Amino acid sequence: MNPDVLIDVQQLTRFYGTHRAVHELSFQLHRGEVLGFLGPNGAGKSTTMQMISGNLAPTAGSVSINGVDLLDHPLQAKAALGYLPEQPPLYRELTVDEYLRYCARLNRIPAAQLPTAVATARERCGLADTGRRLIGNLSKGYQQRVGIAQAIIHQPAVVILDEPTVGLDPIQVREIRSLIRELSAEHSVILSSHILTEVQATCDRVLIIHQGEMVLSDSIDGLSRRMQQASLRVGLRFPPTPTELENIAGVKSVDDLTAGRFRLHHAPDENPAEDVAKAAVQHGWGLLELTPEQASLEDIFVQLTRSENLEATA
Repeated sequence: MNPDVLIDVQQLTRFYGTHRAVHELSFQLHRGEVLGFLGPNGAGKSTTMQMISGNLAPTAGSVSINGVDLLDHPLQAKAALGYLPEQPPLYRELTVDEYLRYCARLNRIPAAQLPTAVATARERCGLADTGRRLIGNLSKGYQQRVGIAQAIIHQPAVVILDEPTVGLDPIQVREIRSLIRELSAEHSVILSSHILTEVQATCDRVLIIHQGEMVLSDSIDGLSRRMQQASLRVGLRFPPTPTELENIAGVKSVDDLTAGRFRLHHAPDENPAEDVAKAAVQHGWGLLELTPEQASLEDIFVQLTRSENLEATA
């Protein structure tokens, strides 16, 4: 067993009656890694999170947490796991300290260590001055912080966060993102989200599922290379026909965007920008724009999920 692999998911499958929510999903989470878990609504994200956290039994497959099989030794495996579901399990009538002490006792922290555990969790989550405040009187952002505090109070090896920034304002979102990055210094993190920019700004690696199956697993660096699209956007005052543009060396195909705008597709290592500029001057096309295009994570996400939809309906 590789000691750097903190979660090992193999062939995870879940049926609800005849509906297959997750199908033979396999991946690993490594020590110190923040893994972004993406997918459209209904893709199987929350079902997967519930199975990994031991709140839902899989139909087939296995999950190991810190080297311990979750199905064979659930208590031991869950002891290495912290979990924040999409709806934080908060008791609004308790103070922050009362709630965190309760969570610490649930995680079997010895009584003598409770004050230190509560104070440390509060400090790490930016809750140092809120110990005596009722949870119900806190803002949504601070309630999310309390939810994260309960997930890390027992110093687990792995923290699972399911949509931790839903309903937060932009300032609160930025604060939670910063907190997640800080957590990665001592914990491995799985971040389930449908907010693509959040994953791109926070995670080391991205896993995208659709219709319960994995369609992408790549590092952020690898994803950045995917985002380097081989195309140019061209604007011309006196536009030629698309066929004339296709005759330029290096241009593979042309999309007519109307109003004198075109997208020229080319091989990644054969940028025809210089030849396009020369042709525009030579033929008097009146060059207005020549811009290298870059795909966004959203473009990749839509492309992957759309292609899967087309295959499913074919």
